[in-house]
Amino acid sequence: MFYNLGMTEITLAIPFALPPPELGQDLIRALKTPALAAMLARHSLLRHHIFDNDSRVLPHEAWLAHALGLASAPDQPDTGAPLATAVMRGCDLQAAAAEGHWFLLQPAHVQISRTHMLLSDLRGLQLNQADSRGLYELARPFCEEIGKPLLHGAPGLWFLRADDWAGLNTASPDATSTQSMSDWLPEGPHARDFRKLQNEIQMLWHEHPINEARQARGLQPINSCWLWGGAGPSAPTGQVAISGGTAWLDTLSSTQPSVEQLIAQPGPALLGDLISPAQVGDWADWLARMQRIEQEWLAPLLAALKAGRVSRLTLILSHRNGWTTVSSTAMAQRKFWRAPTLNPLLKQS
Repeated sequence: MFYNLGMTEITLAIPFALPPPELGQDLIRALKTPALAAMLARHSLLRHHIFDNDSRVLPHEAWLAHALGLASAPDQPDTGAPLATAVMRGCDLQAAAAEGHWFLLQPAHVQISRTHMLLSDLRGLQLNQADSRGLYELARPFCEEIGKPLLHGAPGLWFLRADDWAGLNTASPDATSTQSMSDWLPEGPHARDFRKLQNEIQMLWHEHPINEARQARGLQPINSCWLWGGAGPSAPTGQVAISGGTAWLDTLSSTQPSVEQLIAQPGPALLGDLISPAQVGDWADWLARMQRIEQEWLAPLLAALKAGRVSRLTLILSHRNGWTTVSSTAMAQRKFWRAPTLNPLLKQS
């Protein structure tokens, strides 16, 4: 199992808490995280998992979809992230989400060179309500003309209904943005239909005044769109407290949780603070955010574990190629002969 829902058991997923192997030694030397080191040394379970990149999502996205009751566990062959209708519900589009098969269709910027195309990190677009609505109104009539209704949920969060595209194999933006985009385009019987739609939208937006104004403000033009997260009408059966991360993640949790709330109401939670710096390779920011997670989350949770307020604490620490599961109890924390260490962060196979 990847998480527990016992009355006093907490599972905390921290995407990109595993450092990349090539930088691991340097990064853990710079970390001052005694609570994390105590968890990694004095555990009742420590297991490393290699993630199958063929699923075209990141390990934490697969874990989240599973925790919400929408997909298989991350180590299952059909792992994916069918999150579109769950995100729609978070955008108050419950009625539409209950019918048909929907995808997230997100405005994007694609960098084009002679040898490859690169999807930019969507968090860096700074897409406001006015620009998002304006671009949406340009794309919506064409989508409706081909029988694919398009809904606006929030800036940068749009939803395309395409019942006949249910078999498309799509990739999440975060799985794609650091890779050559051509390898991560939708695959399946209707992939060519999506490419035609994408090309039409790109032409509608090319040199549009909205993009000219964005460039005048020093922002990237919105020159493409990204399709992913296809899902049917099934509603989530689980709940996950979520803090930080991306716009779509924020829609899946009704409140921004605190450590005190998590201790008072134990269950699964996800901290998305490390996603952005890891995706862009800002390791100084990553270190600063890891220190805050230690102080604001891990140290209080470890104290609650030792005091018996929490019966089991499980951490899910991941990067794009795998994840580490570590669980501890108050009894395991009494193993004083095990010196606290961060070295298990380096053992990723």
